Amino acid sequence: MIFPIKSNKDNLPDAIKNTLLFFHGKTKINGDEYAKGSYSPTPTIIEAAVSLYNNHSVEEITRNDAKAINLSKTSSAISEIIDYAKSGNKKVICFVTGVPGAGKTLVGLKVATLHLDNEKSNTSVYLSGNAPLVAILQEALTRDKVNRERELGNRMTKSKAKEGVKAFIQIIHHYRDAYLVDPNPPYDHVAIFDEAQRAWNKEQTVKFMRQKKNQINFDHSEPEFLISCLDRHKDWAVIVCLVGGGQEINTGEAGISEWLNAIYNKFTDWEVCISPSLTDSEYAATESISKLQERGVTKYNKDLHLSVSMRSFRAEKVSFFVKLLLDLNIDEVRETLSSISENYPIILTRDLAKAKEWLKQKSRGTERYGIVVSSQAQRLKPLAIDVKSPTNPVNWFLEGKDDVRSSYYLEDVATEFHVQGLELDWACVTWDGDLRYSESGWETFSFVGNKWQNIHKEERKRYLINAYRVLLTRARQGMVIVLPEGNVKDHTRKPEYYDKTFNYLKSIGIKTL
Repeated sequence: MIFPIKSNKDNLPDAIKNTLLFFHGKTKINGDEYAKGSYSPTPTIIEAAVSLYNNHSVEEITRNDAKAINLSKTSSAISEIIDYAKSGNKKVICFVTGVPGAGKTLVGLKVATLHLDNEKSNTSVYLSGNAPLVAILQEALTRDKVNRERELGNRMTKSKAKEGVKAFIQIIHHYRDAYLVDPNPPYDHVAIFDEAQRAWNKEQTVKFMRQKKNQINFDHSEPEFLISCLDRHKDWAVIVCLVGGGQEINTGEAGISEWLNAIYNKFTDWEVCISPSLTDSEYAATESISKLQERGVTKYNKDLHLSVSMRSFRAEKVSFFVKLLLDLNIDEVRETLSSISENYPIILTRDLAKAKEWLKQKSRGTERYGIVVSSQAQRLKPLAIDVKSPTNPVNWFLEGKDDVRSSYYLEDVATEFHVQGLELDWACVTWDGDLRYSESGWETFSFVGNKWQNIHKEERKRYLINAYRVLLTRARQGMVIVLPEGNVKDHTRKPEYYDKTFNYLKSIGIKTL
């Protein structure tokens, strides 16, 4: 059995000397390479945003391997498109695809930061409809800016620091509303829309504009209007759509075809650059792409696809595993699980207390852990989980272990709306009776009044399955899945609401705790 060497300031030299003697004649340590080397863990998206904002490159904040190269190629491909559009007075929209956690947001932030200090004609803005993500990134960047200025002996108020950050990262709805009033071209020539598949369709946008903004004559989908804003430029413009497949989780989210249809119907002079993967079924865009191809304005660029997950740095196949799990592809999911389980532990339990203890034991140092649940998981209250109780995602993701509002306390939980686009090191996915396994496919339910009701609308079924897709792909290092036992005396928590799902997960090879 091998034991770790214990040392302190008194015997550290002896520990190093004995270690070198142990390896003498076995492994040669190159002193120069060792001195030049560095500890390079994959950063969280929050850490990455802070680093990029402080003028670091993608290569500096990621591992120096194929994954970092993939990110660099995609960033470079977008920069080349921007240069092409600017030099030729062109208008171009490009679509970047990627598996969950592959770094789409990271690429978007890279492009936005690249033009932070450039002249007016070349500035860019990062836009997202994901309010928790934007709030967390803005707060993290603001705090970092204030701290850095204090270290330099400068006084800077938080509100002053936040002004600059808000010009760099904005909520897409604020951007949209600003140009409803202002008829001029946007300040920026480059707009990066993260999670572009979540933009609203025409029905949802028109309804919102009439009810909330008193825009009686508004008659556009959100993608169509956003493109029209950039189209106001007389010379050139570039739109970068960062696309996640199968991640639409809210009513009215249009998917990527709405962007393509807007180009086809209204903006025929725009050129289109797409990732070849956009034709995959999960993006539901094949028909729209085919129509655009007939016009000859569509170009494929393989560097616009991010194929490897950066989030799950221990096992890049985790997102594929989750896809197979939700597709009920039993044979393949077993095989995939066996290939990742050694480096990426996935554990199953019926006991939330055991799951919490597992998280605490696995986490080291500042590694963040927390409980995530579906927004439809309304019958977890007996486990002290109430999805209706508001969680502040900024506190949940940024505060430390001594703050009761943080994820570390395992009291407040986050839903798919809080965590999409973000990540934890270790996650506890607590599974309610809203999504139930059956041999004929997933059964979907919403809790209304005092009972579960079947979800019949296909769109809502897809949203619920996608919610679990988001939850199951949040952890960077490993996760525990909790299927409660239920209660025979509670008609809303019958054991059969949970047992079949538990048995399915167990049958594909997930070990129990």
